[in-house]
Amino acid sequence: MEAALAEELGEIAQQSRTLNIHNQVPGGVHCSGALTDAYRINLHSRIASRVLLRIAHGSYVNENDIYDLALAQPWEDWFSLKHTIRVDVTAVKSPLKSLEFTTLKIKDAVCDRFRDQYSERPSVNTKTPDMRIVGFLDARTFTLYLDTSGEALFKRGWRMETGDAPLRENLAAGLLRVAGWKPGMTLFDPMCGSGTILAEAAQIVAGVPPGARRNFAFEKFNDFDSAEWQAIKGSFKPNPIPTTPTIFGSDISGDMITMARHNLRNAGVMFDVPLKQIEAQEVKPPAETPGIILTNPPYGERIGVRGDSTQEADEMTAAFYSAFSKTLKQRFAGWQVFLFTADLGVPKLLRLKESRKTPFFNGALECRLFRFDMVAGFNRREEAKPKAD
Repeated sequence: MEAALAEELGEIAQQSRTLNIHNQVPGGVHCSGALTDAYRINLHSRIASRVLLRIAHGSYVNENDIYDLALAQPWEDWFSLKHTIRVDVTAVKSPLKSLEFTTLKIKDAVCDRFRDQYSERPSVNTKTPDMRIVGFLDARTFTLYLDTSGEALFKRGWRMETGDAPLRENLAAGLLRVAGWKPGMTLFDPMCGSGTILAEAAQIVAGVPPGARRNFAFEKFNDFDSAEWQAIKGSFKPNPIPTTPTIFGSDISGDMITMARHNLRNAGVMFDVPLKQIEAQEVKPPAETPGIILTNPPYGERIGVRGDSTQEADEMTAAFYSAFSKTLKQRFAGWQVFLFTADLGVPKLLRLKESRKTPFFNGALECRLFRFDMVAGFNRREEAKPKAD
């Protein structure tokens, strides 16, 4: 999602005189600015997972080089002894044998820095630390970051309930952006589950920043500017409540519909998002104007929630996609359909040719966002095929 994130950061930068967006790198985007720009990105970015502040960068040969670099940093300028810490390290092509040992060396360096100055050391808390320190190693260089976010940014603070396989909120936001959806366009999720895609879209329509209902690590920094943070938080204006619904959802499970309603309320959505309990194969367009279907179809056993329990999962999957394809062809002419799935055989199951496929990772799982353009006359062409008696 690097390109989508870079585009989003460019929009956030329009609110700031100091924020500059630089290059995309695997897994992220480099940008620079004042510390208050980190406040702004944390509040407004729907796609980022974390906003990391670069503290130091240097070359290394072994773990001692990394220890020395970490020890030399003025951690006491950023946080105090009373704050708990956690250290995480990731690496690409690093020659070091143990990342756990490297993690330990960074933790020791930070603690030794405090002990040398104050004769005490901060405590480690791996579950809910006040400060997260992140190290990244490539083959020759090492970078130290301080995490300004705290909990990962996909944790918006509104989702209390989820289904079996929920999408992360920032992934849902990335899918909406890549699909080209914008407020005012009709959006329909016919397998909405706990409502993550719908809630992200509804918050965008409402103009509610994704970070409006949560706390961040930077609020515990020594030089935290509370007045500036309140000014940034107070500067956004919610959009007028739409009078006509443009976001719609449905699901086979009544429990999921109840869950989605609850999550939409928690997300601060003050307008109606029509939800319906119905099988995806039976849906009809919820609006006269063609729009976008964006959904994360269930797979395997989840398709059989109310299906025929005598069928094998593979048979159910094939039957489901065959029926769903027929519905799309017959009822959704003019719509763009986006299916996000780890099953790369979905186009074949639908008997449709995708017009685009975008690779994504859902955690470690390789996925695709398939786009299908539902052209009027799909079904008529099929029916026109000659039949032999």
